[in-house]
Amino acid sequence: MGLSLAPGFTYYPDYLDRAVQEALLDAIRAITRAAPLYTPRMPRTGKPFSVRMTNCGPLGWVSDQTGYRYQPTHPETGAPWPPLPPVLLKAWTTLSDFPHPPDACLINFYEPTAKMGLHQDKDEDELGAPVVSLSLGDTALFRYGGLDRKDPTRSIRLKSGDAVVFGGPARLAFHGIDRLLPGSSDLLPQGGRLNLTLRKVVRAL
Repeated sequence: MGLSLAPGFTYYPDYLDRAVQEALLDAIRAITRAAPLYTPRMPRTGKPFSVRMTNCGPLGWVSDQTGYRYQPTHPETGAPWPPLPPVLLKAWTTLSDFPHPPDACLINFYEPTAKMGLHQDKDEDELGAPVVSLSLGDTALFRYGGLDRKDPTRSIRLKSGDAVVFGGPARLAFHGIDRLLPGSSDLLPQGGRLNLTLRKVVRAL
């Protein structure tokens, strides 16, 4: 059962059991062999992100000095993104309550000291679909707020196997990762956290 954190914001603790987490981790390893993790950079400044990332699905989200965008190929290899594995498509079908499949899954890898500032997921044309977020590895302190960066925020701890869905009135809510709790999970042998966010990018007809 999901727990409502705010209108449109639902938290599913322990959504993925340990066996499914391990299977998903194996799928991610295969994805990163075909589409290696890379370090994105901020628009204009070129400042590197503290996370490394890759994607799977028909489209992938990228960031460089020219801006944020979705594209069908890896920015460094030029190869198409690997397909979405069945376990992710099942999670989308179960959690999204949206009749069309996702176009992209952004995979962020957080080193133990990495974080992500408050931001909105707003580069998609189809804002009627929610974002489905899955966590693997070390627990993260997840901060979420309202539609304005200055709105009050709240925090929860997202542990390995947890899911969060934000759509409807929360689709453009600001959110971010303040820090990880190193050593809180033994799923990733070297520590750190993987976050997978499934998005419908192209407007559904």
